[in-house]
Amino acid sequence: MTQYKAIPALFRVAASAVAVSALVACAAAPKSSQPVYTVQAPAQPAAAQASDEPFPDQGLEPVDNVFAAREAAPELGLREDAPLRYVVKKGDTLWDISNKFLADAWQWPELWYVNGKIANPHKIYPGDVLELAYLKGRPVLTRGGSGLERVSPQVREVPLDAAVSAIPIDAIRNFLRGPRVVDADTLNRAPYILEFTDSHVIGAEGVGIFIQQLPAGTPTDFAVVRKGDAYRDPETKEILGYEAIPTAEAELRVPGTPAEGMLSQAFREVLRGDRLLPLEQDNFEANFYPHAPAFPVGGRIISVFDGVSQISQYQIVTLNRGSSQGIEPGHVLSILQARRSVLDPYTKKPVVLPEQYAGRLMVFKVSPKLSYGLVMTALRPIHLLDKVEKPDPTAGR
Repeated sequence: MTQYKAIPALFRVAASAVAVSALVACAAAPKSSQPVYTVQAPAQPAAAQASDEPFPDQGLEPVDNVFAAREAAPELGLREDAPLRYVVKKGDTLWDISNKFLADAWQWPELWYVNGKIANPHKIYPGDVLELAYLKGRPVLTRGGSGLERVSPQVREVPLDAAVSAIPIDAIRNFLRGPRVVDADTLNRAPYILEFTDSHVIGAEGVGIFIQQLPAGTPTDFAVVRKGDAYRDPETKEILGYEAIPTAEAELRVPGTPAEGMLSQAFREVLRGDRLLPLEQDNFEANFYPHAPAFPVGGRIISVFDGVSQISQYQIVTLNRGSSQGIEPGHVLSILQARRSVLDPYTKKPVVLPEQYAGRLMVFKVSPKLSYGLVMTALRPIHLLDKVEKPDPTAGR
């Protein structure tokens, strides 16, 4: 094994090279209709930047017995079958890796050791070696060994989306181009399709359109949407927004009143009256990691993507809690079956059953009043109006 003898200057040169390579690759990349998934690394912690130590993780000692590590930190929930060493594979997610080591994946921040080499847990790539180690007697997980072995520093040229993502991207790919939430005022002020050219009754790809209510200085590319159902808070009855169902994408050809355009692609039949909204950025930033909120959530599942009645693993749900309530990407929430009332067979009186733990979800996208989560585990049937709450290991949920 080549000894790691890098001095701080070499770290800075390698880091600069990586940054330049990434910027050049981004600038040169051709425009694609597929969503781009990026991982953003935050700035190095001040302590790590200022360190002149060639081995900032010298205090780490290798773990040689999982049972001893479990006893050293029972509150961590280290699995009995946790590997001492794991090589990251293509297709792994951070959720998968967390579950290999932990009984509860949301405790990842308690296990992962952020050292001078790794400032972001998502900067983990296929082929990286993860090893259990002790830090001041407590088990932690680190990359590249426990300070005893080092490979020579390398500038790694890889796509920005090659790093391990928090959740399976394929499970949310369709959603990223799916319905979006808008308020009534935004829809009412948006331009709309007045008529199709050549007397078409229904629009399709390549069909010309006349656009009404198009303000000056607007972009030339649009998402064509149709107003869907209202998202309503089941408790306060407040309307949180409206579903904007995508029907097509359109290009502006000739400004005017009405303006002229063309449907560049269609996802379903396009109708007169469909609204035009600016295209959303097709960027999904996977720079989050599983962690539990520090506060009670008390939310509800108010919708499910694709409209199924019974929700299972890897389905996307909408929650009536958003960033204004402190929800953020990476939050892991327990799903509790809503309380239901049954009739006592003897007294004939209704009895309200207690909430039942049904599974876990991880939030991956938020808006001020709503958030979207991917169901990661489903132990029982999950339904609309089921409750979401911060995990409570003492209660087994």
